[in-house]
Amino acid sequence: MPTRIPALMAPPIAFAHRGARAHARENTLEAFALAHQMGATGIETDAWITADGEVVLNHDETVGRLPTFSTRRILGRPIASLPRSRLPGHIPTLGEYYQHCGTDLPLSVDVKDESAFTGLIAVARDQGAAERLWVCHHDAGVLGIWRSAAPEVRLVHSTRLDRLARGPERHAADLAEAGIDAVNCHREYWNGGLTTLYHRFGLFALGWDAQQTRHIAELVDAGIDAVYSDHVDRMVETLALFTDGADG
Repeated sequence: MPTRIPALMAPPIAFAHRGARAHARENTLEAFALAHQMGATGIETDAWITADGEVVLNHDETVGRLPTFSTRRILGRPIASLPRSRLPGHIPTLGEYYQHCGTDLPLSVDVKDESAFTGLIAVARDQGAAERLWVCHHDAGVLGIWRSAAPEVRLVHSTRLDRLARGPERHAADLAEAGIDAVNCHREYWNGGLTTLYHRFGLFALGWDAQQTRHIAELVDAGIDAVYSDHVDRMVETLALFTDGADG
C-alpha cells in the first residue's frame, strides 16, 4: 500500500536493533546472522575499542552478565581497559562481524567511544563496506569533525526534540550545512510534518524503538527512511505491507 508521506528511501531500511535482539542474545554473531536470515535489511550495533585497539561490538561500556566463574574477575570492567583476548567470547570484533555476516547489508553503528571511530572506518574500508556504514553519535559537533575523515559513510545525529534549543528547522539546516546525512529520534517524536521538514533539507529520517506493529506502520506511513526494532519478524512483516509501489 502507498504511504501517506513519501520517504527519501523507499522501502525504508529495516535495522535489526542489536541484531535479532528479541530472538537471540544481543550483539552476538548469532543474533546478527539470525536477523539477516529473518529478512532484516540492515543491522544495528554499538562500537567500543579495547586496550589493544580492536573495535568490538557491545551495548555497554563495561563487561557484564558473564556466565562462568573463570570470567567473573572482569565483570564490570570497562572494555577500554581490557585487551581483546580477555573479553568473553560472545563479544565479537567488527572484523569478525564482517567475516561471519558479510558486507551486503547496511550497518548502523552507535559509536559510544569516540576513540573507536578511526578503527571503525579502517575496518569497514578494508572490508569494502564503508559506503554501507551508518555512523551514529549524539554530538553533532563530533559528527561534523568526522565528516572530512570519512566522506563515504553516512553520518547520523541521534538526538531528542527536547534537546534542540533552536528547534528542528534550525537543527536540520545546521546538519545539512555540516554535511551530516540523517537524524535519528525515538519513534514517538516522528510525524509526517517532521519527516517532511528534515527531507526538505535532504536529511534521512530514522526512527528507533519501534517494537509494536502499529508503531512500525505509523513510522513508515509518516515517511520514515529507516526503522530500528528488536522484533525483526514484526518489522519485516509490517514493511512488506508497504512494499508494493516502492521505487527502491
